[in-house]
Amino acid sequence: MTQAQNNEPILTFEGKKYDLNSLPDDLKELVRGMQVADAQLRMYEDTLKVLALGRQTLAMQLNEKLKPIKSID
Repeated sequence: MTQAQNNEPILTFEGKKYDLNSLPDDLKELVRGMQVADAQLRMYEDTLKVLALGRQTLAMQLNEKLKPIKSID
């Protein structure tokens, strides 16, 4: 969603633009739902990145601490 120069909210969806204020209320609710879903996706993507980094750090620590220990064949 973008703002037009006259500060009217514009919905851009699949290459088409719509005046958000002129849409029926049920469509406005769908747009709000999409915005919430997008925000949640970004939040969980960030969480996954943090978890992956933490796992990588744990793996490096494990590797370092296993170095002096003889492995079994």
